[in-house]
Amino acid sequence: MEVYGIKRELHALYLVCRDPRTPWYAKALAAGVVAYAFSPIDLIPDFIPVLGALDDLIVVPLGVLVVRRMIPDALMSECRMRAERTLRHGEPLSRMGAVIIVGLWLFLAIGAIVLATRLLEPAN
Repeated sequence: MEVYGIKRELHALYLVCRDPRTPWYAKALAAGVVAYAFSPIDLIPDFIPVLGALDDLIVVPLGVLVVRRMIPDALMSECRMRAERTLRHGEPLSRMGAVIIVGLWLFLAIGAIVLATRLLEPAN
């Protein structure tokens, strides 16, 4: 998939997440794929040679393919057309989405720190 195509597909999946006709399990997986794609934190950091780029080249397109199979064709086509129109008129920007993603990562980091300190406390 080309860069513009993956942007359109990700925006279409974002629209799918917001559509009431989408099954809950497809919404959950689509939200995870979109959040991962736009997250500033990767599963494998980009500074690790080869592996850092592989997660973006494999995880995101694979996630998109899996979610597309869960969505009815008519709904996916409709969301693709809406995404195409939106992208033609300028890049979509969701500050609230960015705040939610960063907040989620902060919550997970704090939870990991709390868990680590509890596990590393000396036993009485």
